[in-house]
Amino acid sequence: MKKRPYYDTIFLFSLFLILLWGYLNSITNPKHQVFPENLDDNINIFILAGQSNMAGRGGVMFQVWDELVPPKCSSDHRILRLNENSELEVAKEPLHAGIDVNKTCGIGPGMAFASAILRRVPNFGTIVLVPCAAGGTSIREWSRSNSVLRSRMIARAREALRYGGKIRAILWYQGEKDTETEEAMNLYPGEYRLFIDSLYQELMHPQVPFIQVALASGQGDPKWLEGVRATQLGMEDMITVDAMGLPLQPDGLHLTTMAQVRLGNMLADAFLNSNTSV
Repeated sequence: MKKRPYYDTIFLFSLFLILLWGYLNSITNPKHQVFPENLDDNINIFILAGQSNMAGRGGVMFQVWDELVPPKCSSDHRILRLNENSELEVAKEPLHAGIDVNKTCGIGPGMAFASAILRRVPNFGTIVLVPCAAGGTSIREWSRSNSVLRSRMIARAREALRYGGKIRAILWYQGEKDTETEEAMNLYPGEYRLFIDSLYQELMHPQVPFIQVALASGQGDPKWLEGVRATQLGMEDMITVDAMGLPLQPDGLHLTTMAQVRLGNMLADAFLNSNTSV
């Protein structure tokens, strides 16, 4: 019984060290920095949705990410993301980790997009990125009335709005799945329009820019890729950034890391040149 105070002291000291380690880890590791409070009044929300090239496969080979992050995709305390738990945290690559589940995520256009805006407009404020993309999904999976993907996208956008600010744009990169067959290509125009109309009814204000990426690659006959691209390039009520010609990885489908950085800059240019960027 006389030894009990000694063991109590050891226990309390160990508990203190554990708590101290947890505290120090929370303030030094951006992955664990959550920001429910103390945000500035100028919060700019961007929704990122679509397929794998929006989710990011830059640097991914054989289901393994090389973990190489270009300087233009580095973390910045002014760039936050809504994580899978609907918490705001310092954004870092891979941006879609925990969102595009059961896939290996790498570099996408989101971080490069946000960094480019802040370089060009230093007083832009806080950027909140809301990743919602899901690899391998067809437009039908986003357009149908009971779409889980669209419902999740809308729910996450509303969760981001709880922290203040407003939605500044939706960034959309999708369509590769719909180049697999001639039937999918033929259905694409109607399903894409249905998806856009549903978004305007459920989430978007008409003045919120919808910035789409015209495909750089496809998965079937080149004619089907051109058919989907023709639909995208013919959408006059949205802003289009054309990814055709950007470097592809050996799989011939996904953009390389440097191509994603370039695309992020192109998206930033498109947003800043829109009438709603200020």
